[in-house]
Amino acid sequence: MTVLSIIRDCLDALLHPSARSDALMRARHRAFMAPRLLGSLGAFAAFPVYLAMRGAPSAVEVAAFAWLIAPILLSWFLSRTGRYEGAHVLSSLALAGLIMAVAGSTGGIESFAAVWLVVVPLEAALSASRRVAAFASLLALSCAGLLILLGQLGWLPSADISAAERGVLMACGVVSATLYAAGLAFGAQSLARTSMALLSREEERYRLLARNMSDVISRHQRNGAVQFISPAAEAMLGLPAAQLLGHGLFDRVHVADRPAYLTALSDAARGEVRSVEFRLRREADGSERGQVDFLWVQMRCRPVDQGMGQDPHRDLTREAEVVAVMRDVTDHKLSEQALEQARSAAEAADAAKTRFLATMSHELRTPLNAIIGFSEMIAQEQALMLGAAQRREYAQLINDSGQHLLSVVNGILDMSKMESGNFEIASEPFAPRASLLHCCNLLALKARENGIDLITDAPHDLPVMTGDPRAFKQIVLNLVANAIKFTERGGQVSVSAAVTGSQLMLRISDTGVGIAPDDLQRIGAPFFQAGKTYQRRHEGTGLGLSIVKSLVALHLGELTVQSRLGEGTAVTVKLPLVYTPPQARPAESKIATLTPALRQEFQGQEFQGPQGQELQDQAHDQSQDQPALVKKSA
Repeated sequence: MTVLSIIRDCLDALLHPSARSDALMRARHRAFMAPRLLGSLGAFAAFPVYLAMRGAPSAVEVAAFAWLIAPILLSWFLSRTGRYEGAHVLSSLALAGLIMAVAGSTGGIESFAAVWLVVVPLEAALSASRRVAAFASLLALSCAGLLILLGQLGWLPSADISAAERGVLMACGVVSATLYAAGLAFGAQSLARTSMALLSREEERYRLLARNMSDVISRHQRNGAVQFISPAAEAMLGLPAAQLLGHGLFDRVHVADRPAYLTALSDAARGEVRSVEFRLRREADGSERGQVDFLWVQMRCRPVDQGMGQDPHRDLTREAEVVAVMRDVTDHKLSEQALEQARSAAEAADAAKTRFLATMSHELRTPLNAIIGFSEMIAQEQALMLGAAQRREYAQLINDSGQHLLSVVNGILDMSKMESGNFEIASEPFAPRASLLHCCNLLALKARENGIDLITDAPHDLPVMTGDPRAFKQIVLNLVANAIKFTERGGQVSVSAAVTGSQLMLRISDTGVGIAPDDLQRIGAPFFQAGKTYQRRHEGTGLGLSIVKSLVALHLGELTVQSRLGEGTAVTVKLPLVYTPPQARPAESKIATLTPALRQEFQGQEFQGPQGQELQDQAHDQSQDQPALVKKSA
């Protein structure tokens, strides 16, 4: 252990507790106490030698040596209170008092000790306080002015010193003052070096934190301009941090989120802690999620403590600044959106269940009541004296109610199979014109009873298509039945078919009640029935259009619904003329390949086998017997 380390340990033991935690303040306290304690101890050690060489000292010399106890008292004051600036003020007073005492008895302003007044503000400069330095400067000037005034008034004692002695003393005064000033300069340089080392260490520490943190740290002016931003912004936004300085970050904030962004910074500049979420545009090439244009960022901002490590009496007019921490919360936002969608889906499922139960209670109870009631009447035919005609009528009503129940149950089963993916498409060639006319003929009686004109436009040259004929008929029957159901008496339902490219286009339009825009978005959902004013005026489970939508999707087709409330509805269905089942498609291909079938091919094609001959004859008979435009009026 060296002597310097022993001295440093002794000085550290004298430090006030408030200075031990701060390395820079600890160095300043040591720099204040070390020269004073060593100087006082050295002066006391040299006092006996001075007496031996000088002889009996004068009163001034005794006072000067006695004054050397002041630095020890100042060190004790700093050690006990920790008031660094106060200790420097007392030191300036003590040094100025000593200089005044020596200079006053040795010639006033012309004394060798007067040159030491220059040292007073130099010593105060080590306090790093403008107040202490200003006080020391005024004190030195006041002492110099006082010496000049006292000398002019003749109130100072005359110094009995020869010219040679005066020269020697002056030289000693200049040399000693220069050496002391040099010591102060070295002390200031040591403190500056210590301060720079500590600052560099702190900067490296903060730079290490900023470089390795995933969150982005930034410093803003009140208007949002970025003064500093950490390197983590490059990983977050995919561009250099230098491009985000100034208003570069603001330019990447989503336009809709800019007011909230600026409001949060403005509130933080006024002393409030604010948190805001907004979207930031990022470079797509550096995205970890692929081609993402915007990401969600959560920013927590608070005002910068301007007084930390600075003079508390700084310029209060300086513009307030804000420090912000930004974090990528895109995954959290996506999770929230997924949860919200799941919640909406659960609510929709619950509402669908409620509608389903309400609809089923009506659709099942009504025919069951008819079946039970009329069967009881037939069972009591002797008591009621029923005739044969009444029994046949009741039996027919029971049959109709049973058929209705069967259609409801079949619709629910078909919908369940489609949702579970177990509905099988039996693909085979068939004539769409014959199937279309057959479906319209089945519903012609219902249209006539409702007073509705059913118009069918089926060209003779419709080609044979490949698909599920049963599903095709179910699509047409459901759409036409719906159009008839929701069209008022005197209205019109039009059914047309045409070939567009490699697709067969069916269009079913009516002049009925129409569908509201809000309901149009949900049309086709299971058990959903559009409208509130006509919802219970017509029977049905709400599965018809949903089944149509699923069947069209299974055939790789398209379904379009256009409607205006009070004016009618038009449903357009596009089906491929040649449907390829999924198991027949290549395994590596996920896109259905539609092969167009030309009309000439079907017209000139010879079908082989009984099924082909029957299909060709059916298409020929239908084209000869049925006109292209069929109108079934009420």
